[in-house]
Amino acid sequence: MEIRAKEVRVIGPEGEQLGIMSARDGIKKAEEYSFDLVEVAPTSNPPVCRIMDFGKYKYELSKKEHSTKQKGTQIKEVKFRLYTGNHDVEFKIRHAKDFLEEGHKVKITLMFRGREMAYQQKGREIMAQIQQQLLEIGLPEYPPKMEGNSMVMILVPKATKEHTQKENATKEHPTKETKETKGA
Repeated sequence: MEIRAKEVRVIGPEGEQLGIMSARDGIKKAEEYSFDLVEVAPTSNPPVCRIMDFGKYKYELSKKEHSTKQKGTQIKEVKFRLYTGNHDVEFKIRHAKDFLEEGHKVKITLMFRGREMAYQQKGREIMAQIQQQLLEIGLPEYPPKMEGNSMVMILVPKATKEHTQKENATKEHPTKETKETKGA
């Protein structure tokens, strides 16, 4: 992409101001440093251009974007059956606690097979027990509900849920300070 402005404000490779000059002079200056002249603020008057290695810049941007995608919260799934033994339930609940402590959402799935579908009330009781045991760490994003032949519930870490509730409360009822700072 070419720089179309006649005059540009040029910033050097170390962040120092080189001043306002014609776009051609800026390109020559960039070639002296063996870098590219990149327009970073096209809307300002005059447009701001920076002398930098554009290939390296694009690579670092893609790397940063890739790392932020990986750091997002993930949904971890823990599956139960209607007649899962007590020890196995405790073991799986420990895993769910670990996931919640790491900041991940946890999808609790209780699977029914065949005639077990007749015992959905027992499934709801099991889900209530699981929810009760995880209540100190995680809160339900939505309550247990049937999806096909499975009962599903998603839990979110308690700190995350409380944080979003506080944000929503401040949006609905801003404090006196925030009203004053908006006017300033």
